[in-house]
Amino acid sequence: MAERVLVIDDEERIRKLLIMYLEKEGYIVDEASNGQDGLERLKYMDYSCVLLDVHLPILNGKSILAELRKTKATPVIIMSAQADEQSRVEGFELGADDYVIKPFSPRELMLRINAILQRTKRSVFYTPELYTKEVLLTPKEFDLLLFLAKSPDKAFRRNEILRAVWDYDFYSDLRTVDTHIKRVRKKFDKISPKVSKMIVTVWGIGYKFDTSQNNL
Repeated sequence: MAERVLVIDDEERIRKLLIMYLEKEGYIVDEASNGQDGLERLKYMDYSCVLLDVHLPILNGKSILAELRKTKATPVIIMSAQADEQSRVEGFELGADDYVIKPFSPRELMLRINAILQRTKRSVFYTPELYTKEVLLTPKEFDLLLFLAKSPDKAFRRNEILRAVWDYDFYSDLRTVDTHIKRVRKKFDKISPKVSKMIVTVWGIGYKFDTSQNNL
């Protein structure tokens, strides 16, 4: 069954260009030209990925992303002409999985979408406490947890995590890591508090996946 992608952008030229490339890749594509219509589609339809413009009529892209993250882990790629560091950080803090700068290469964007969807297929984490329960993580949340869990009991600095998980080493604002750690912990708190406590803050350094107190 083909993956379904939602394109939310107020520029018809960009929507049509993306639809052409996406359909060529075999995706089913829906579109919305303003924030309100985009959010309505997200409420009633589950998408494999969302391409989200920031500056939209009626409701902006960041408001849509914040609302979406209350209920769904749908992968989101922000498309924006804002290339400054603060705008990128805000996008990632709200839960974006990627951030591309306009104008962008449609071919490169297709590669980014394919990469995110490959990670999405493995972004369901089953708790060792009860294997019938699952925690739905965004691809970036899954990458963060996987990075820490692959090196148990090793503490990583925030800039190391940013470089490894987000592939960015020029951010001076490290709140992105803190925000995603809080989001992952909150999701596990609802299902498996013991696992949540294994994501440990190492004061003065950063974070680690602590197995020394694992009594699951």
